Amino acid sequence: MIRNVLSIAGSDPSGGAGIQADLKAFSARGVYGMAVLTALTAQNTQGVSGVHLVPPPFVADQIDAVFADVRVDAVKIGMIANAEIAEAVAAALSKALATAEANGRSISLVLDPVMIAKGGAALLAPEAVDALTRRLLPLATLLTPNLPEAAALLHQPVATSRADMAAQAERLRALGPAAVLVKGGHLDSDESPDVLAAADGLHWFEAQRVPTKNTHGTGCTLSSALAAELAKGASARQAVSIAKDYLAGAVAAAGNLSVGSGHGPVQHFHALWKDGEWRQPPLIRLPAPTGVEPRVSTRPSDPRKRGEGA
Repeated sequence: MIRNVLSIAGSDPSGGAGIQADLKAFSARGVYGMAVLTALTAQNTQGVSGVHLVPPPFVADQIDAVFADVRVDAVKIGMIANAEIAEAVAAALSKALATAEANGRSISLVLDPVMIAKGGAALLAPEAVDALTRRLLPLATLLTPNLPEAAALLHQPVATSRADMAAQAERLRALGPAAVLVKGGHLDSDESPDVLAAADGLHWFEAQRVPTKNTHGTGCTLSSALAAELAKGASARQAVSIAKDYLAGAVAAAGNLSVGSGHGPVQHFHALWKDGEWRQPPLIRLPAPTGVEPRVSTRPSDPRKRGEGA
């Protein structure tokens, strides 16, 4: 059965981040993607030039509409923007999660606390941090902050060592999430380690830092891949391992894209492309119905030759 995963996030018209990246990652990881919009942004690979927020009641209406009709197996939350939207999302999801639990189902929830765009623009109002921490963190199956986001959620300095990362991951987990993945991409090191704090302890995921400008939407892509794997039944530790491998491939193949002049996007569908060329999946040929011969037209395909056009 194909799983259904919902993204609650902002829109990026350049396609590299936000719900556009989420839907690509969902498809690439083999789940059916859906999206609820919290904000419309005017942005490209060079930065964000404008943000138009969706009214909080309509954000809730979108969530309610999806859950009223579709079996949702996992949710990814990205850009929340302000405290009012955080409250609306939390209220709608709390109701949906309670209904699912009453019916014997569990829904995984990945929370990516998006605060700052790649170009430096603020995507979360300062006063919204407390609402996000108080209302959404306790609902999360997996929280995925980078180092500045982890520091902001805890009102602490940014981690500068592995020991700091581990300590902040544990402190964040104490606020309610079942597991916390603190991403070390901002660490001043040749390596880019991530640490997962879960019920069974701390787990480190090692990676070499990749020199590339194609980093637009990496956080969105990772959190969406995590939601997809959790929806398919993976544990948090398994999901992190699979999602990080997928993202590494997407970053490695990003050089085949030619999108913008700033921080470029990753290649979400790298498994379907080889050296920048589209790889046609195997075609499924359906058998003809019994006793029916294929019909071959002898009419010319050009409508002008058929007298159907000028």
